[in-house]
Amino acid sequence: MKLKTITKFAAFSLALAMVACVGNRDESYSRVTGWKYNDKNEAGFTVKKGYVSPIPTGMVAIEGGSYTIGEKGENVTTVRDNKRRRITVSSFYMDEYEIRNVDWREYTNWMKVVFGKTAPKLVKKSQPDFTVWREELAYNEPYLDNYFTHPAYDQYPVVGVTWEQAMDYCQWRTDRVNELALVQAGVIQAPDFKNLEKQKNHDSIANNFVFNTQKYLIQSSYQPASNKKNKKDLNGANTKVDMSDGILFSAFRLPTEAEWEFAAYAITADKKGIVPEGKIYPWSGSQLRSSAKKQASLPLANFVRGRGDMMGTSGSLNDRATITAPVNSYIPNDFGLYNMAGNVNEWVLDVYRATSYDDMSEYNSFRGNVYLTPIVSGTDSLGNKSYKVDSLGRIATEVAKGDDVRGFKDGDAASQLDYMPADSTGMSNLKNNSKIDPTDILRPVITEKTRVYKGGSWKDRAYWLNPSTRRYLDQNKSTNDIGFRCAMSMIGDIQQPKRR
Repeated sequence: MKLKTITKFAAFSLALAMVACVGNRDESYSRVTGWKYNDKNEAGFTVKKGYVSPIPTGMVAIEGGSYTIGEKGENVTTVRDNKRRRITVSSFYMDEYEIRNVDWREYTNWMKVVFGKTAPKLVKKSQPDFTVWREELAYNEPYLDNYFTHPAYDQYPVVGVTWEQAMDYCQWRTDRVNELALVQAGVIQAPDFKNLEKQKNHDSIANNFVFNTQKYLIQSSYQPASNKKNKKDLNGANTKVDMSDGILFSAFRLPTEAEWEFAAYAITADKKGIVPEGKIYPWSGSQLRSSAKKQASLPLANFVRGRGDMMGTSGSLNDRATITAPVNSYIPNDFGLYNMAGNVNEWVLDVYRATSYDDMSEYNSFRGNVYLTPIVSGTDSLGNKSYKVDSLGRIATEVAKGDDVRGFKDGDAASQLDYMPADSTGMSNLKNNSKIDPTDILRPVITEKTRVYKGGSWKDRAYWLNPSTRRYLDQNKSTNDIGFRCAMSMIGDIQQPKRR
Protein backbone atom coordinates (compact mmCIF):
# COMPACT_ATOMS: atom_id res chain seq x y z
CA MET A 1 0.00 0.00 0.00
CA LYS A 2 2.84 2.33 0.88
CA LEU A 3 4.67 1.49 -2.36
CA LYS A 4 1.58 2.27 -4.42
CA THR A 5 1.26 5.65 -2.66
CA ILE A 6 4.89 6.54 -3.41
CA THR A 7 4.50 5.46 -7.04
CA LYS A 8 1.37 7.54 -7.46
CA PHE A 9 3.08 10.53 -5.84
CA ALA A 10 6.13 10.19 -8.17
CA ALA A 11 3.92 9.97 -11.24
CA PHE A 12 1.91 12.98 -10.05
CA SER A 13 5.13 14.97 -9.46
CA LEU A 14 6.46 14.09 -12.91
CA ALA A 15 3.18 15.15 -14.49
CA LEU A 16 3.28 18.48 -12.65
CA ALA A 17 6.88 19.00 -13.78
CA MET A 18 5.91 18.32 -17.37
CA VAL A 19 2.98 20.71 -17.20
CA ALA A 20 5.11 23.37 -15.56
CA CYS A 21 7.90 23.15 -18.14
CA VAL A 22 5.44 23.15 -21.03
CA GLY A 23 3.41 25.99 -19.61
CA ASN A 24 6.44 28.13 -18.85
CA ARG A 25 8.20 27.04 -22.06
CA ASP A 26 11.36 26.22 -20.12
CA GLU A 27 13.77 25.37 -22.94
CA SER A 28 16.03 23.37 -20.61
CA TYR A 29 13.46 20.55 -20.54
CA SER A 30 11.79 18.50 -23.21
CA ARG A 31 8.22 19.66 -23.90
CA VAL A 32 7.18 16.14 -24.80
CA THR A 33 8.86 13.98 -22.12
CA GLY A 34 9.89 16.34 -19.32
CA TRP A 35 13.47 15.05 -19.31
CA LYS A 36 16.23 17.62 -18.95
CA TYR A 37 18.38 18.59 -21.94
CA ASN A 38 22.19 18.72 -21.84
CA ASP A 39 22.41 16.61 -18.67
CA LYS A 40 25.30 14.14 -18.61
CA ASN A 41 23.63 12.23 -15.76
CA GLU A 42 20.63 11.48 -17.96
CA ALA A 43 20.59 10.34 -21.59
CA GLY A 44 23.02 13.08 -22.59
CA PHE A 45 20.78 14.53 -25.29
CA THR A 46 22.21 17.93 -26.25
CA VAL A 47 20.20 20.86 -27.54
CA LYS A 48 21.64 24.17 -28.78
CA LYS A 49 19.84 26.97 -26.94
CA GLY A 50 19.08 30.39 -28.40
CA TYR A 51 20.82 29.63 -31.69
CA VAL A 52 20.90 32.47 -34.21
CA SER A 53 22.35 31.73 -37.65
CA PRO A 54 25.41 33.90 -38.31
CA ILE A 55 25.58 35.67 -41.66
CA PRO A 56 28.57 34.28 -43.58
CA THR A 57 31.42 36.74 -44.08
CA GLY A 58 30.99 38.95 -47.12
CA MET A 59 27.35 37.98 -47.62
CA VAL A 60 23.90 39.55 -47.30
CA ALA A 61 20.81 37.77 -45.96
CA ILE A 62 18.09 37.71 -48.63
CA GLU A 63 14.58 37.14 -47.34
CA GLY A 64 12.80 34.93 -49.85
CA GLY A 65 9.28 35.25 -51.16
CA SER A 66 7.03 35.13 -54.19
CA TYR A 67 7.73 37.08 -57.36
CA THR A 68 7.17 37.00 -61.10
CA ILE A 69 10.21 35.64 -62.88
CA GLY A 70 10.70 36.32 -66.55
CA GLU A 71 10.54 39.00 -69.23
CA LYS A 72 9.99 42.63 -68.24
CA GLY A 73 9.75 43.87 -71.82
CA GLU A 74 9.82 42.40 -75.29
CA ASN A 75 12.45 42.25 -77.99
CA VAL A 76 11.15 40.72 -81.20
CA THR A 77 14.67 39.88 -82.43
CA THR A 78 15.49 37.53 -79.55
CA VAL A 79 14.26 34.07 -78.59
CA ARG A 80 11.47 34.16 -76.00
CA ASP A 81 13.06 31.86 -73.45
CA ASN A 82 11.96 33.74 -70.33
CA LYS A 83 8.19 33.72 -70.20
CA ARG A 84 6.66 35.30 -67.12
CA ARG A 85 5.71 32.99 -64.28
CA ARG A 86 4.93 33.32 -60.58
CA ILE A 87 7.31 31.38 -58.32
CA THR A 88 8.67 31.40 -54.76
CA VAL A 89 12.27 31.23 -53.55
CA SER A 90 13.40 30.37 -50.03
CA SER A 91 15.56 32.74 -48.03
CA PHE A 92 19.28 32.52 -48.78
CA TYR A 93 22.57 34.37 -48.56
CA MET A 94 24.40 36.06 -51.43
CA ASP A 95 27.73 37.82 -51.77
CA GLU A 96 27.52 41.59 -51.49
CA TYR A 97 30.10 41.92 -54.26
CA GLU A 98 31.30 39.94 -57.24
CA ILE A 99 34.32 37.74 -56.48
CA ARG A 100 37.41 39.94 -56.86
CA ASN A 101 40.86 39.29 -58.28
CA VAL A 102 42.31 39.42 -54.76
CA ASP A 103 39.80 36.77 -53.64
CA TRP A 104 40.80 34.48 -56.48
CA ARG A 105 44.52 35.04 -55.85
CA GLU A 106 43.98 33.93 -52.24
CA TYR A 107 42.58 30.70 -53.68
CA THR A 108 45.39 30.14 -56.18
CA ASN A 109 48.00 30.95 -53.52
CA TRP A 110 46.52 28.28 -51.24
CA MET A 111 46.53 25.79 -54.09
CA LYS A 112 50.17 26.60 -54.81
CA VAL A 113 51.25 26.25 -51.17
CA VAL A 114 49.41 22.95 -50.68
CA PHE A 115 49.80 21.28 -54.08
CA GLY A 116 52.59 23.23 -55.79
CA LYS A 117 55.27 20.56 -55.32
CA THR A 118 53.20 17.40 -55.50
CA ALA A 119 50.39 18.22 -57.96
CA PRO A 120 51.29 21.24 -60.13
CA LYS A 121 48.53 20.33 -62.60
CA LEU A 122 45.94 21.13 -59.94
CA VAL A 123 47.54 24.53 -59.38
CA LYS A 124 47.49 25.25 -63.11
CA LYS A 125 43.85 24.18 -63.30
CA SER A 126 42.90 26.84 -60.74
CA GLN A 127 44.40 29.71 -62.76
CA PRO A 128 42.14 32.05 -64.76
CA ASP A 129 42.59 32.17 -68.52
CA PHE A 130 44.48 35.42 -69.15
CA THR A 131 44.11 35.07 -72.92
CA VAL A 132 40.41 35.99 -72.75
CA TRP A 133 41.58 39.60 -73.10
CA ARG A 134 43.05 39.01 -76.54
CA GLU A 135 41.12 40.35 -79.52
CA GLU A 136 42.50 40.24 -83.03
CA LEU A 137 41.83 43.92 -83.72
CA ALA A 138 42.54 45.41 -80.28
CA TYR A 139 45.69 45.94 -78.21
CA ASN A 140 44.87 44.35 -74.86
CA GLU A 141 48.21 42.71 -73.99
CA PRO A 142 48.64 44.88 -70.84
CA TYR A 143 45.51 43.24 -69.40
CA LEU A 144 47.03 39.80 -69.94
CA ASP A 145 50.07 40.83 -67.91
CA ASN A 146 48.41 42.90 -65.20
CA TYR A 147 44.65 42.48 -64.78
CA PHE A 148 44.77 39.45 -62.52
CA THR A 149 48.12 39.99 -60.77
CA HIS A 150 48.66 43.74 -60.28
CA PRO A 151 47.41 45.27 -56.99
CA ALA A 152 45.80 48.09 -58.98
CA TYR A 153 43.17 45.53 -60.05
CA ASP A 154 42.69 43.83 -56.66
CA GLN A 155 39.15 45.16 -56.23
CA TYR A 156 38.08 44.37 -59.79
CA PRO A 157 35.94 41.29 -60.56
CA VAL A 158 37.80 38.18 -61.59
CA VAL A 159 37.13 37.09 -65.19
CA GLY A 160 38.46 34.32 -67.38
CA VAL A 161 37.05 31.64 -65.07
CA THR A 162 34.79 28.85 -66.24
CA TRP A 163 31.62 27.67 -64.53
CA GLU A 164 33.55 24.59 -63.43
CA GLN A 165 36.31 26.71 -61.89
CA ALA A 166 33.72 28.83 -60.09
CA MET A 167 32.21 25.67 -58.59
CA ASP A 168 35.66 24.49 -57.44
CA TYR A 169 36.17 27.89 -55.80
CA CYS A 170 32.85 27.55 -53.96
CA GLN A 171 33.93 24.16 -52.59
CA TRP A 172 37.32 25.55 -51.54
CA ARG A 173 35.66 28.51 -49.81
CA THR A 174 33.27 26.18 -47.97
CA ASP A 175 36.14 24.15 -46.58
CA ARG A 176 38.29 27.12 -45.60
CA VAL A 177 35.40 28.91 -43.83
CA ASN A 178 34.38 25.76 -41.94
CA GLU A 179 37.97 24.95 -41.09
CA LEU A 180 38.37 28.41 -39.53
CA ALA A 181 35.06 28.03 -37.65
CA LEU A 182 36.29 24.78 -36.07
CA VAL A 183 39.66 26.32 -35.23
CA GLN A 184 37.99 29.30 -33.53
CA ALA A 185 35.69 26.93 -31.61
CA GLY A 186 38.74 25.05 -30.31
CA VAL A 187 37.67 21.83 -32.02
CA ILE A 188 40.69 21.49 -34.31
CA GLN A 189 44.08 23.11 -34.57
CA ALA A 190 44.99 25.51 -37.36
CA PRO A 191 46.79 23.81 -40.26
CA ASP A 192 50.54 23.59 -39.81
CA PHE A 193 51.98 24.47 -43.21
CA LYS A 194 55.49 23.67 -41.97
CA ASN A 195 54.32 20.13 -41.33
CA LEU A 196 53.14 20.07 -44.93
CA GLU A 197 56.77 20.05 -46.09
CA LYS A 198 57.23 16.65 -44.44
CA GLN A 199 54.56 15.00 -46.56
CA LYS A 200 56.08 12.65 -49.09
CA ASN A 201 53.46 12.67 -51.80
CA HIS A 202 50.26 14.24 -53.03
CA ASP A 203 48.00 11.43 -51.82
CA SER A 204 49.11 11.82 -48.19
CA ILE A 205 48.48 15.58 -48.39
CA ALA A 206 45.03 15.14 -49.91
CA ASN A 207 44.04 12.46 -47.39
CA ASN A 208 45.47 13.92 -44.20
CA PHE A 209 46.30 17.61 -44.47
CA VAL A 210 43.51 19.10 -46.58
CA PHE A 211 40.38 19.81 -44.55
CA ASN A 212 37.15 18.90 -46.30
CA THR A 213 33.75 19.58 -44.73
CA GLN A 214 32.01 16.48 -46.09
CA LYS A 215 34.90 14.22 -45.13
CA TYR A 216 34.95 15.69 -41.64
CA LEU A 217 31.20 15.17 -41.16
CA ILE A 218 31.33 11.59 -42.41
CA GLN A 219 34.22 10.77 -40.10
CA SER A 220 32.53 12.44 -37.13
CA SER A 221 29.44 10.29 -37.62
CA TYR A 222 31.23 7.17 -36.45
CA GLN A 223 34.33 8.31 -34.53
CA PRO A 224 33.90 8.77 -30.75
CA ALA A 225 34.17 12.34 -29.53
CA SER A 226 37.09 13.35 -27.26
CA ASN A 227 38.75 9.96 -27.51
CA LYS A 228 42.22 10.91 -26.37
CA LYS A 229 43.57 7.49 -27.23
CA ASN A 230 42.93 8.18 -30.91
CA LYS A 231 45.86 9.58 -32.80
CA LYS A 232 45.28 13.16 -33.85
CA ASP A 233 45.19 13.91 -37.56
CA LEU A 234 47.27 16.68 -39.11
CA ASN A 235 44.50 19.16 -38.34
CA GLY A 236 44.89 18.32 -34.66
CA ALA A 237 41.30 17.14 -34.24
CA ASN A 238 40.42 15.33 -31.02
CA THR A 239 36.76 16.32 -30.72
CA LYS A 240 34.13 15.78 -33.38
CA VAL A 241 31.14 18.00 -34.07
CA ASP A 242 28.30 17.77 -36.56
CA MET A 243 25.82 20.18 -38.12
CA SER A 244 23.63 20.08 -34.99
CA ASP A 245 26.33 21.95 -33.06
CA GLY A 246 25.67 25.03 -35.19
CA ILE A 247 29.37 25.65 -35.81
CA LEU A 248 29.62 24.65 -39.46
CA PHE A 249 28.18 26.60 -42.37
CA SER A 250 26.23 25.25 -45.33
CA ALA A 251 28.05 24.92 -48.63
CA PHE A 252 28.90 27.96 -50.71
CA ARG A 253 27.63 27.57 -54.27
CA LEU A 254 26.52 29.51 -57.29
CA PRO A 255 23.03 31.00 -57.00
CA THR A 256 20.24 29.38 -58.96
CA GLU A 257 18.82 31.45 -61.80
CA ALA A 258 15.62 32.03 -59.80
CA GLU A 259 17.59 33.19 -56.75
CA TRP A 260 19.85 35.43 -58.82
CA GLU A 261 16.95 37.16 -60.59
CA PHE A 262 15.04 37.59 -57.31
CA ALA A 263 18.12 39.08 -55.64
CA ALA A 264 18.83 41.37 -58.60
CA TYR A 265 15.36 42.92 -58.59
CA ALA A 266 15.38 43.14 -54.77
CA ILE A 267 11.62 42.80 -54.67
CA THR A 268 10.27 43.75 -51.24
CA ALA A 269 6.88 44.88 -50.01
CA ASP A 270 6.36 48.36 -48.60
CA LYS A 271 4.87 49.10 -45.18
CA LYS A 272 1.39 48.50 -46.54
CA GLY A 273 2.36 45.12 -47.94
CA ILE A 274 2.22 46.32 -51.55
CA VAL A 275 4.79 44.68 -53.82
CA PRO A 276 5.92 46.69 -56.86
CA GLU A 277 5.98 44.73 -60.11
CA GLY A 278 7.44 45.45 -63.49
CA LYS A 279 10.89 46.70 -62.48
CA ILE A 280 13.17 46.73 -65.52
CA TYR A 281 16.48 47.13 -63.70
CA PRO A 282 17.79 46.40 -60.18
CA TRP A 283 17.09 50.02 -59.27
CA SER A 284 13.72 51.79 -59.23
CA GLY A 285 12.45 53.40 -62.38
CA SER A 286 13.28 52.77 -66.01
CA GLN A 287 16.14 55.25 -66.33
CA LEU A 288 19.79 54.30 -66.76
CA ARG A 289 21.15 57.47 -65.18
CA SER A 290 20.91 58.78 -61.64
CA SER A 291 18.39 61.49 -60.74
CA ALA A 292 20.12 62.34 -57.44
CA LYS A 293 21.54 65.86 -57.27
CA LYS A 294 25.08 64.78 -56.37
CA GLN A 295 25.11 62.11 -59.10
CA ALA A 296 22.88 63.79 -61.63
CA SER A 297 22.99 62.14 -65.07
CA LEU A 298 25.70 59.65 -64.06
CA PRO A 299 25.14 56.05 -65.24
CA LEU A 300 23.84 53.62 -62.63
CA ALA A 301 25.87 50.72 -64.02
CA ASN A 302 28.93 49.89 -66.10
CA PHE A 303 27.76 49.22 -69.65
CA VAL A 304 28.10 50.50 -73.23
CA ARG A 305 25.97 53.57 -73.98
CA GLY A 306 26.39 53.35 -77.74
CA ARG A 307 28.78 52.36 -80.47
CA GLY A 308 32.30 52.93 -79.20
CA ASP A 309 31.22 54.73 -76.01
CA MET A 310 32.67 52.68 -73.15
CA MET A 311 33.31 55.41 -70.54
CA GLY A 312 32.37 58.87 -71.78
CA THR A 313 34.48 61.81 -72.92
CA SER A 314 37.78 62.90 -71.37
CA GLY A 315 37.06 65.62 -68.83
CA SER A 316 33.46 64.43 -68.51
CA LEU A 317 33.63 60.68 -67.91
CA ASN A 318 30.38 58.92 -67.06
CA ASP A 319 30.82 55.36 -65.79
CA ARG A 320 34.62 55.90 -65.61
CA ALA A 321 35.40 52.35 -66.70
CA THR A 322 36.87 51.33 -70.04
CA ILE A 323 36.52 47.69 -69.07
CA THR A 324 35.42 46.43 -65.65
CA ALA A 325 35.19 48.61 -62.53
CA PRO A 326 35.87 47.92 -58.83
CA VAL A 327 33.16 45.69 -57.38
CA ASN A 328 31.93 48.38 -54.96
CA SER A 329 31.28 50.90 -57.74
CA TYR A 330 27.84 52.47 -58.36
CA ILE A 331 24.92 52.26 -55.96
CA PRO A 332 23.67 48.95 -54.51
CA ASN A 333 20.14 47.68 -54.98
CA ASP A 334 17.57 47.52 -52.17
CA PHE A 335 19.09 44.27 -50.85
CA GLY A 336 22.49 45.94 -50.59
CA LEU A 337 23.98 44.02 -53.53
CA TYR A 338 26.38 45.80 -55.86
CA ASN A 339 26.58 45.49 -59.65
CA MET A 340 23.67 43.13 -60.19
CA ALA A 341 23.52 44.86 -63.58
CA GLY A 342 26.59 45.65 -65.63
CA ASN A 343 30.31 45.33 -64.82
CA VAL A 344 30.47 41.56 -65.45
CA ASN A 345 27.90 38.96 -66.33
CA GLU A 346 27.59 36.27 -63.66
CA TRP A 347 27.45 32.49 -63.83
CA VAL A 348 24.43 30.87 -62.21
CA LEU A 349 23.88 27.25 -61.27
CA ASP A 350 21.31 26.29 -63.89
CA VAL A 351 21.62 24.27 -67.06
CA TYR A 352 20.16 26.28 -69.94
CA ARG A 353 16.98 25.24 -71.71
CA ALA A 354 14.74 27.54 -73.72
CA THR A 355 11.73 25.94 -72.02
CA SER A 356 13.00 26.20 -68.42
CA TYR A 357 10.36 28.71 -67.38
CA ASP A 358 7.60 26.48 -68.76
CA ASP A 359 8.72 23.43 -66.79
CA MET A 360 10.08 24.89 -63.54
CA SER A 361 8.80 24.06 -60.09
CA GLU A 362 6.72 26.70 -58.31
CA TYR A 363 9.25 26.92 -55.47
CA ASN A 364 13.07 26.88 -55.44
CA SER A 365 13.03 26.52 -59.22
CA PHE A 366 16.16 24.96 -60.70
CA ARG A 367 17.30 22.83 -63.62
CA GLY A 368 20.61 21.06 -63.17
CA ASN A 369 20.30 18.51 -60.36
CA VAL A 370 22.89 15.73 -60.35
CA TYR A 371 22.55 13.73 -57.13
CA LEU A 372 25.97 12.54 -55.96
CA THR A 373 26.71 9.41 -53.91
CA PRO A 374 29.94 9.08 -51.87
CA ILE A 375 32.15 6.21 -53.08
CA VAL A 376 32.73 3.64 -50.32
CA SER A 377 36.22 2.14 -50.35
CA GLY A 378 35.83 -0.30 -47.46
CA THR A 379 34.10 -1.26 -44.21
CA ASP A 380 35.69 -2.20 -40.86
CA SER A 381 34.60 -4.88 -38.40
CA LEU A 382 32.23 -2.49 -36.66
CA GLY A 383 30.46 -1.61 -39.89
CA ASN A 384 32.05 1.83 -40.18
CA LYS A 385 32.56 2.81 -43.80
CA SER A 386 35.65 4.40 -45.28
CA TYR A 387 35.38 6.56 -48.37
CA LYS A 388 37.51 7.22 -51.40
CA VAL A 389 39.15 10.64 -51.53
CA ASP A 390 39.74 12.57 -54.76
CA SER A 391 42.85 14.51 -55.81
CA LEU A 392 41.72 17.62 -53.88
CA GLY A 393 41.16 15.82 -50.59
CA ARG A 394 37.39 15.71 -51.00
CA ILE A 395 35.13 12.69 -50.70
CA ALA A 396 34.97 11.16 -54.18
CA THR A 397 31.45 10.75 -55.55
CA GLU A 398 29.62 8.97 -58.33
CA VAL A 399 26.25 9.36 -60.00
CA ALA A 400 23.87 6.43 -59.66
CA LYS A 401 21.63 5.48 -62.54
CA GLY A 402 18.73 7.90 -62.81
CA ASP A 403 20.34 10.49 -60.51
CA ASP A 404 21.37 12.85 -63.32
CA VAL A 405 18.19 14.81 -64.03
CA ARG A 406 19.63 17.77 -65.92
CA GLY A 407 17.63 16.70 -68.97
CA PHE A 408 14.39 15.94 -67.13
CA LYS A 409 11.32 16.77 -69.29
CA ASP A 410 13.69 18.14 -71.89
CA GLY A 411 11.85 19.24 -75.00
CA ASP A 412 14.63 21.20 -76.68
CA ALA A 413 15.58 19.48 -79.95
CA ALA A 414 19.04 21.02 -80.12
CA SER A 415 19.95 19.53 -76.76
CA GLN A 416 19.61 16.05 -78.25
CA LEU A 417 22.77 16.53 -80.30
CA ASP A 418 25.92 14.71 -79.29
CA TYR A 419 27.91 17.36 -81.13
CA MET A 420 27.36 19.88 -83.90
CA PRO A 421 26.63 18.21 -87.26
CA ALA A 422 29.48 18.25 -89.77
CA ASP A 423 27.32 18.35 -92.87
CA SER A 424 25.59 21.47 -94.16
CA THR A 425 22.11 20.03 -93.88
CA GLY A 426 22.25 19.69 -90.12
CA MET A 427 20.54 16.31 -90.33
CA SER A 428 23.30 13.80 -89.49
CA ASN A 429 25.09 12.72 -86.30
CA LEU A 430 21.86 12.94 -84.31
CA LYS A 431 20.95 10.51 -81.56
CA ASN A 432 17.46 9.10 -81.16
CA ASN A 433 16.89 9.93 -84.85
CA SER A 434 15.97 13.45 -83.81
CA LYS A 435 16.36 16.26 -86.34
CA ILE A 436 16.52 20.02 -86.21
CA ASP A 437 15.85 22.83 -88.61
CA PRO A 438 18.64 22.79 -91.26
CA THR A 439 18.71 26.60 -91.16
CA ASP A 440 19.63 26.49 -87.46
CA ILE A 441 23.06 24.87 -87.82
CA LEU A 442 24.90 27.98 -86.62
CA ARG A 443 23.11 27.96 -83.29
CA PRO A 444 25.46 27.02 -80.40
CA VAL A 445 25.07 23.45 -79.24
CA ILE A 446 22.85 23.16 -76.16
CA THR A 447 23.88 20.21 -73.97
CA GLU A 448 23.71 19.18 -70.35
CA LYS A 449 26.86 21.25 -69.82
CA THR A 450 25.40 24.49 -71.16
CA ARG A 451 25.05 26.95 -68.27
CA VAL A 452 23.15 30.19 -67.84
CA TYR A 453 24.79 33.56 -67.19
CA LYS A 454 22.98 36.81 -66.42
CA GLY A 455 23.33 40.48 -65.60
CA GLY A 456 24.96 42.30 -68.51
CA SER A 457 28.54 43.56 -68.53
CA TRP A 458 30.95 46.38 -69.34
CA LYS A 459 30.80 45.41 -73.02
CA ASP A 460 27.00 44.97 -73.28
CA ARG A 461 24.19 47.30 -74.33
CA ALA A 462 21.45 48.32 -71.92
CA TYR A 463 19.10 45.50 -73.01
CA TRP A 464 21.18 42.91 -71.15
CA LEU A 465 21.08 44.89 -67.88
CA ASN A 466 17.53 43.64 -67.40
CA PRO A 467 17.88 40.76 -64.88
CA SER A 468 15.26 38.68 -66.69
CA THR A 469 17.39 38.30 -69.83
CA ARG A 470 19.21 35.01 -70.29
CA ARG A 471 22.31 33.87 -72.13
CA TYR A 472 24.32 30.67 -72.06
CA LEU A 473 27.79 29.23 -72.55
CA ASP A 474 29.45 25.85 -72.14
CA GLN A 475 30.54 25.30 -68.54
CA ASN A 476 34.21 24.77 -69.48
CA LYS A 477 34.55 28.05 -71.40
CA SER A 478 35.40 31.52 -70.12
CA THR A 479 35.32 35.11 -71.35
CA ASN A 480 36.53 38.56 -70.29
CA ASP A 481 33.03 39.66 -69.33
CA ILE A 482 31.78 36.77 -67.14
CA GLY A 483 32.50 36.55 -63.42
CA PHE A 484 30.42 35.28 -60.50
CA ARG A 485 29.37 35.66 -56.89
CA CYS A 486 28.57 32.95 -54.35
CA ALA A 487 25.31 32.07 -52.63
CA MET A 488 24.44 29.84 -49.69
CA SER A 489 21.21 28.15 -48.66
CA MET A 490 19.85 29.48 -45.37
CA ILE A 491 19.38 26.89 -42.64
CA GLY A 492 16.02 27.77 -41.17
CA ASP A 493 14.84 31.20 -42.19
CA ILE A 494 15.20 34.86 -41.36
CA GLN A 495 13.79 35.30 -37.87
CA GLN A 496 10.42 37.01 -37.84
CA PRO A 497 9.13 39.22 -34.99
CA LYS A 498 6.86 37.38 -32.56
CA ARG A 499 3.16 37.98 -33.04
CA ARG A 500 1.12 39.08 -30.04
